[in-house]
Amino acid sequence: MIEQSSPQPLSQSLFDDPDCGGSAARPIRVGGKWTAMVLRCLEDGTPRRFTELRVPLHWITPKVLTETLRAMERDGFLTRTVHDENPPRVEYALTALGRSLIEPLDTACDWARAHAPAITEARASYEQAGPVA
Repeated sequence: MIEQSSPQPLSQSLFDDPDCGGSAARPIRVGGKWTAMVLRCLEDGTPRRFTELRVPLHWITPKVLTETLRAMERDGFLTRTVHDENPPRVEYALTALGRSLIEPLDTACDWARAHAPAITEARASYEQAGPVA
């Protein structure tokens, strides 16, 4: 019989390394539900108004889109420019930091396309088996 060693327990400080996702710099919003879609809407470099973003993102409530845009602005991924007009015109555009996310996003999308059949099959198997009690 082969003796298996016990795995090392996970450390409470696993994510404390400031050079690798430490809590102060971790870009939590990169994984936000709508962030990637907002990145796609702004990737061509054209500043967009809120109402323009709402066209392709029509299923997102205005409140959630506003929260997503604020979080992305806070994290330095986009700028919000208010033009002094009546009514005020507000435009959103990606920063250099935000644009730097396009290539990794493209890679993730390529991976998802390549593995879509396996993911679909796994989901179907899971649904057919039902949740584990």
